[in-house]
Amino acid sequence: MINVLLADDHSIVRAGLCRIVEESGDMAVVAEASDGKEAIRLVREHRPDVAVIDISMPEIGGLEVIHRLRPEFPDLPILVLTMHEEQQYAVRVIEAGAMGYITKKSAPEQLVTAIRKVHGGLRFLTEEAAEYLALHVAKGQAGKSPLDLLSARELQVLRRLALGYTNREIAQAYNISIKTVDTYRLRLLKKLELRNNAELSRFAIQNRLIEP
Repeated sequence: MINVLLADDHSIVRAGLCRIVEESGDMAVVAEASDGKEAIRLVREHRPDVAVIDISMPEIGGLEVIHRLRPEFPDLPILVLTMHEEQQYAVRVIEAGAMGYITKKSAPEQLVTAIRKVHGGLRFLTEEAAEYLALHVAKGQAGKSPLDLLSARELQVLRRLALGYTNREIAQAYNISIKTVDTYRLRLLKKLELRNNAELSRFAIQNRLIEP
């Protein structure tokens, strides 16, 4: 049996993923986490064969979870899940040390295959993510997208700003100060050469960070 840890902050999503895994016949969910901190604690406690981690979770997101787990568990296959088809994240999660990347939309059809593949030491990417990754490598540094200039936290703040969250709500979601959120906002405007939140929202839609 392949022992799997599932980490997602939405209980309904976790329940659906759990059902998919348990019905596979050769896998068992040994732990479920609702946020990044809990995911790290449960990996240490249960030592799963594969960790399936949502990229967007409160306090500690999926990328940070990977960064924290990788030194301690270098051989743990990590499969990243995302709600949105944000292909630029594929580069970040692979560079961070994940073995696979799929969208929640594709999970019903691909999750079991993806888990088996990363458990076997192979990578698993959606076709779109693989194409984006290949294009990123081909372009090299000179062809970087503006999104490649942003840190994982900046991308998270950008998405929430574009979705209309207030600075206070973003600060609470990531356990940071309101002043820090505003610093991220100003940094985003400067890096992306934009003027206000409306332009940030438009940029996020154009780059498929959020749905229009």
